[in-house]
Amino acid sequence: MSNTIIRKFPLGFQWQTQDPFLFCVHHLDHFPEGTPDLGPNPELLKGRPLGGDFDPHQDWRMYHGQTIPGFPAHPHVGFETVTVVNQGFCDHSDSLGAAGRFGLGDTQWMTAGSGVQHCEMFPLLHTDKENTLELFQIWLNLPKKSKFADPYFKMLWHEDIPIIIREKATVTVIAGNFNDITALAPPPDSWASEPENKVAIWSIVIEANGEIRLPKAEKGINRSIYFYEGDEISIETETIPKNFGMDVNPEADINLKAGSKVAKLLVLQGAPINEPVAQQGPFVMTTQEELQKAFSQFRLTQFGGWPWPYPDNVHDAEKGRFAKYPDGTVIEK
Repeated sequence: MSNTIIRKFPLGFQWQTQDPFLFCVHHLDHFPEGTPDLGPNPELLKGRPLGGDFDPHQDWRMYHGQTIPGFPAHPHVGFETVTVVNQGFCDHSDSLGAAGRFGLGDTQWMTAGSGVQHCEMFPLLHTDKENTLELFQIWLNLPKKSKFADPYFKMLWHEDIPIIIREKATVTVIAGNFNDITALAPPPDSWASEPENKVAIWSIVIEANGEIRLPKAEKGINRSIYFYEGDEISIETETIPKNFGMDVNPEADINLKAGSKVAKLLVLQGAPINEPVAQQGPFVMTTQEELQKAFSQFRLTQFGGWPWPYPDNVHDAEKGRFAKYPDGTVIEK
């Protein structure tokens, strides 16, 4: 293995991450045409383990959805979710009264902080053709000082996200800097909001036989590259097959070259928080005492309760992309 690549690993359903990231998963589902209820034909659900449908051998999964695919109401506390939807749509509803429908390259960045319930459902809006869904969900940890920050959610609309176009490559700068290009601002309590933490999220597409050079980072920064679509890429003299990830030296010159097919990659980077992690599912704290406090708060308050008619709430089929914020402000795209 070269001096550039520190570690190489296969990509499973959940991708291995480095501090300050906790979790990363890539969902790709070729859902069938939808019904008026925005789910698949009920005949197609027979025999599926509804409530826990994660079979990687299927073309599509219901996840925790019973009628509509997705993740009905569930709590988060002590970290952030960054949800990047490349294809299809995600319907968001939460215990703050916020809501939205986003997709087609949009990103939602949510600081759970002291606690929020939300649901993320995948409405099948097309009734006459396949509904393809592709998204990344990334969990970014919060430092101890921000674990109990007020919840906050922000939309990064694809029209506003910087995209760098090279001759044979494009880079979507979701977070951080890529050379002299700076991403939209993250939420205020995010680890990414402090420039010295060098948090970056880049989505990279390299045309067949094309290449792109990553800007160097500083010593002590964790950088991981995930290669999830294509046939192969090369870094220096090493060839990497599809569905592999790499932790790489942030100070090295990294030139990524695609093989005979278009290559798609995700890069996660940031300074480690270097604090203990006490985690149970979507509750992430630094000590067991904090974890017990968060459990107690959820039992007492339900993080504000659930103001929506259904735990798997979705918005009207004719609704476009929009965001409704807790203060009642509505933005439509």
